[in-house]
Amino acid sequence: MTAVLSRPEAPPRRRIVASPTSWLIWGAVAFFLINLAGVIASVVVNSFGERWFDTWLPQGWTTKWYATAWTEFGLLDVMLVTLEVAVLVVAISVLVGVPASYVLARRSFPGRRLVYLLFLLPILMPPITYGIPLATVLYKYGFAGHLTGVVLANLVPSIPFVILTMTPFIEQIDPAIERAARMCGARTWQIFARILAPLLVPGILAASILVLVRTVGMFELTFLTAGPDSQTLVVALYYSMSAAGIRAQQSVDAMAVLYTSSMLVLLVIALRFVNPTQLVARVKEDPD
Repeated sequence: MTAVLSRPEAPPRRRIVASPTSWLIWGAVAFFLINLAGVIASVVVNSFGERWFDTWLPQGWTTKWYATAWTEFGLLDVMLVTLEVAVLVVAISVLVGVPASYVLARRSFPGRRLVYLLFLLPILMPPITYGIPLATVLYKYGFAGHLTGVVLANLVPSIPFVILTMTPFIEQIDPAIERAARMCGARTWQIFARILAPLLVPGILAASILVLVRTVGMFELTFLTAGPDSQTLVVALYYSMSAAGIRAQQSVDAMAVLYTSSMLVLLVIALRFVNPTQLVARVKEDPD
C-alpha cells in the first residue's frame, strides 16, 4: 500500500481592516500633501506663465521671468552673500563644535548633562525667542547690519548642531586607539590631527552639510541682523514678496522656485551623508 501524504492546510488569510481613526489620519495626511503639492505646482507654473487669470493653465509659456528676477533682485550678489555667510558659519562651527563634542563624548565632569542641555536649547527653541535679544546686543555693539552680525547670529544654533551631530561619531571610535597612541608618545593634538580627524571625516562632512542647509534656510536670525548688503537669499525673497505690487508676481515666483530648488538640492546631499534617525536617537538618549 502506498501512503497518501496529505498537504498541510494553509493558514487562513487575515483580512486587514483599517479602523476609522486610521482612515481619518491617512485622509488628513493625504489632504495636506495634496494641498502642498498644489501650492508648489501653482508657483512653478506661474513662474513660467505669461498671463494666468481665469484658466486652468497660463495662456503662454516663457522663461523671461527668471532672467527678470536675476536682474531686478540682483540674485548674483545675493547668492554670493549667501555663499559667504554659509561658508563662514560652517567653518567656524566645525572648528568650535568638533573639539567641544570630543570633550562631551570622552570626558565626565560635574554638570555635563546641564552643559549638554544648554547646547540643545538653541536647537529646540524657536529662533525668534532668542533672536530679538541677540539682535539687540549685536546692534548695541555695532555688529548687526553687516556680514559679521549675520555670521555671529547664525553661529548660535549652528555650533550646538555640530556638537549634536558629531558626538555620536566620536563615541563610536574605540578609546583604546587613543590610549595606544599615547603609549607610543603621541600628544593630544597629534592624536586629534592624525588619528581622530581621518576617522571623523564622514561625521564632519555630514555636520557641515547640515549646517549649510540650516544656514541657507535660516530666516529669523538673518532677517533681524542683516543689512542692505548682507541679505541672504531667503531674506531677499521675503523683501521681494513684500514688494510684489511693484514687480510682476511671476518674477517673485521665479525667485521662489530658485530658492526652493537650491534647498532641495542641499537637502538631498545632506540625506546622502547623514541618517536623521541617528540625530533623533541621540536627542532621546541620556547624555550621561
